[in-house]
Amino acid sequence: MRTILKTQFLLLTVFSLANAPAFSQINKVKHVVVIYMENHSFDNLYGQFPGADGLAQAKPENIIQLDHENQPYNTLPPIPRSSAFPTNLANTYFNIDQYIAADQVTPDVTHRFYQEQLQINGGKMNKYAHYNFTKGFAMGYYRTKDLPLYDLAKKYTLCDHFFHSVFGGSFLNHQWLVAAASPLFPNSPASITAQVDADGKLIKDGTVTLDGYAVNTINSINLHPAKGNPDFLLPTQTGPNIGDRLSDKGISWAWYSGGWDNAIAGKPDPSFTYHHQPFAYFTRYAEGTPGRKEHLKDETEFLDAAKKGTLPAVSFVKPIGLENEHPGESTITGGESHAVDLINAVLNGPNGKDAVIILTYDENGGFWDHIAPPQIDKWGPGTRIPALIISPFAKKGYVDHTSYETVSILSFIEKRWELQPLNNRDKEADPLSNAFDF
Repeated sequence: MRTILKTQFLLLTVFSLANAPAFSQINKVKHVVVIYMENHSFDNLYGQFPGADGLAQAKPENIIQLDHENQPYNTLPPIPRSSAFPTNLANTYFNIDQYIAADQVTPDVTHRFYQEQLQINGGKMNKYAHYNFTKGFAMGYYRTKDLPLYDLAKKYTLCDHFFHSVFGGSFLNHQWLVAAASPLFPNSPASITAQVDADGKLIKDGTVTLDGYAVNTINSINLHPAKGNPDFLLPTQTGPNIGDRLSDKGISWAWYSGGWDNAIAGKPDPSFTYHHQPFAYFTRYAEGTPGRKEHLKDETEFLDAAKKGTLPAVSFVKPIGLENEHPGESTITGGESHAVDLINAVLNGPNGKDAVIILTYDENGGFWDHIAPPQIDKWGPGTRIPALIISPFAKKGYVDHTSYETVSILSFIEKRWELQPLNNRDKEADPLSNAFDF
């Protein structure tokens, strides 16, 4: 099944590139803005979007969740530590809004490197409730028409076959957004190193794989909370990233993060997340470097630049924890309303006329989706996530069924500014070829 999906993904990519719009006019794009939200699958947010491959298209074999003996649950396993949900929910997807409103905080959901692969279960998509500490909550969805981003999704392009590039959580997917690769931690402490058997079955979960890749949440030696044990901090990374490629060609760029100024001043907001700052993991952007001073900025500077029309060629925007939609901390309404403000700041500013805004999510956050991701390599892609393309150049009122992944964003940036790809993964990714009408 996975081999077939891989073939289909490659064929779709070849087909879409062969039938791409006039990418010779891609130079009309003067500004790219990437807004990186948190932890929702496509079906969780856009499963009811008109014309999308959503909940109504899901097949029973991809919906019904199985237990540890590969038998269907009679009802979804009860959601722990929350009295808002019934304990006898049917073994299918269910609407969250009827129990917890979208402007309220919900439980978090399991989103880790090994667990997501188990949840996907070879493309069957039927173990999200089993491999999850919030159990049946993984099967919840929100009413799409009530999302603050819904009107923008209706007006511009919504991608309904966009997958996060690497299995697991926020830390690793942020690394892939900027570097299309997993960070290295050679000789990591045994206590944080995972163990698997000869068949690759997980024996002991961990932060680092047996072959030395950091895959679950870990802070950098270059940026971490006070009093962090240096033995458990990721060594500085030296591999290539998109910031390097842009800087080496003289293209302006910045990573804008909510709460950045306070964090580096030693007074971080409680919801500031250190592992959401991927460039800080690299030597070129370590503390005291010119690279950090020039390129790592506070989100307030993004809003100011958007208003004044002084945005760099490429902007990455990372909202603070309370405003990024992360379950357990942020809310759907609060996070998406903030995203709408960011988008409107660009569209209504002087740079709006030549900008491409890409809003997507770092990963699915452990929420179920019915579409099996394609299989490219041992890293992923992972579960399907939403992606919105908002731009004067984006197709209007369009649902794009082309297969994309997170590093398609890198591919688009590289194509626009004629940059050398970081590796084969971003080199071969479809550069959002069907989303535009130049």
